[in-house]
Amino acid sequence: MSSLTRRYAVTLPGPIGGHAPPSVVVVHETQSTGPDGGVVWESADGGLRVEIAAGVATVLSAPGAGSRHPCLTAVPLP
Repeated sequence: MSSLTRRYAVTLPGPIGGHAPPSVVVVHETQSTGPDGGVVWESADGGLRVEIAAGVATVLSAPGAGSRHPCLTAVPLP
């Protein structure tokens, strides 16, 4: 593994026009490399896959609501 951080919390916004709160998904480092050459991070169910650089998660694949936002906030977790 290439990073000291082993997991991140990625915030997915609620539905457009809805009043639902955002959801937070925890992603873990994989052995895969993304299109920009960075490590791919993935949720436990594999539904959310991102590359993370400088606290920004670039979406590679996401369930429903997350797919309309190409960049999301990523916070390192202990």
